[in-house]
Amino acid sequence: MKKIISSGLVASVALLAYAYICILIMPVLLPKVAEEYYNPSFVNDESRNMLYYVHPIVLAFGLAWFWNRFKKLLKGNALVQGIEMALIYAAIATLPSLLILYSAINVSLLTVGSWLLYGFFQALIAGIIFSRMHV
Repeated sequence: MKKIISSGLVASVALLAYAYICILIMPVLLPKVAEEYYNPSFVNDESRNMLYYVHPIVLAFGLAWFWNRFKKLLKGNALVQGIEMALIYAAIATLPSLLILYSAINVSLLTVGSWLLYGFFQALIAGIIFSRMHV
């Protein structure tokens, strides 16, 4: 349990930093995607904006628990294990939810693709941290 909490805390900090960096660089790298966020489909309610920063913390602890349960199935060095965990997360959690979102709100495939990559890299970062901390 101690490993789940300690690695969850470290991954939370890393994923929070990643989220913040993505907010800063997305308008520069993907201006068309950033423009879509001004669509009325997106709620711009100040009281909900904090959830963007709560999400990485919840995700980090969920992935820490997942890692603890299934780490024996992931082979290779830290990077390979991180990639495998990221592919699993993208396939079973991110992609299905993005299909629902794409069907329900007016966003481009580029935006959905950026969300898929964002989720993949979140799990990759967490997977590398967990691999190093749970050895």
